[in-house]
Amino acid sequence: MNLASTTIQKLNYLLSEQPSITSFQWSPIILGSTWSFLILSISAFILTSTTLHLLLLLIWRRRPIPLGPIPALHSLSMSLISATIFLGMLSSAVAEIRDTRCIWGRSKTPLQWLFCFPIGTRPSGRVFFWSYTFYLSRFLHIFRTFFTIIRRRNLSFFQIFNHSILICMSFLWLEFSQSFQVIAILLMTLVFALVYGYRFWTEIGLRRARFPLVMNCHLVFLGCNLGCHVGVLLLHFYKGGCNGMGAWFFNSMLNGFVLLVFLRSYVKTYYLIRENYFSVVGTSISEVGDFVITSRTSNKDL
Repeated sequence: MNLASTTIQKLNYLLSEQPSITSFQWSPIILGSTWSFLILSISAFILTSTTLHLLLLLIWRRRPIPLGPIPALHSLSMSLISATIFLGMLSSAVAEIRDTRCIWGRSKTPLQWLFCFPIGTRPSGRVFFWSYTFYLSRFLHIFRTFFTIIRRRNLSFFQIFNHSILICMSFLWLEFSQSFQVIAILLMTLVFALVYGYRFWTEIGLRRARFPLVMNCHLVFLGCNLGCHVGVLLLHFYKGGCNGMGAWFFNSMLNGFVLLVFLRSYVKTYYLIRENYFSVVGTSISEVGDFVITSRTSNKDL
């Protein structure tokens, strides 16, 4: 029992009590914190993806280029990173509620704080450290686009759009101390940990699920996300306002567009399954983990 307690305490210290975590502050001097970096990085991503796609179409018209274990290692690393961010954000949120509850007192409950930061909240401390880590991890996330282009000669506008808005949204969370980001990061990292873990499972040749696991995970996530957005809006109008609502509104518009496109893809996929146009086991629902892209490719392409 003492060993378990000691292990939990050490893990809690590593995730939420280190000086580098508690003293974190979002400022222009840290990597990726300026608007120019955001615009240039997204522009470079779009330009690189498009150029790579065109070059492969013009120069390499043979079968897709094999990437060996690289996609599997990427999936494994993303799953582990997402799980670490989930645990870090959860531990930090508990610690922040414990340390700051005396400030907001009776005006908010801990659950309301998770959805709605008090007006005047600054982007510093434990929670924003893990929000910053999540923001940086989005740049590792975009490598999946390059894998898709190299292996399948497939470049989708929605795929690039989804990667780009994830980077943009996570930047806005930090820049404007946006409310709801704690819940959003917890939900997303939990889903990413499961999805990339499953992708690693299939990349190394193990058996696939008999139903579109990736798509169903993201359907549940988007449903929870929609419900949480309604909760934030109610708290903003009935509990004295939430911090960063301008950024929240912009992100809500992007999330609404993603939800509509995803539901269209989901309904279309479900209809095709019901009509027996393709087997669920032999289907690769690729890039739905990036929210909307459905790719009907065979197992050998994976």
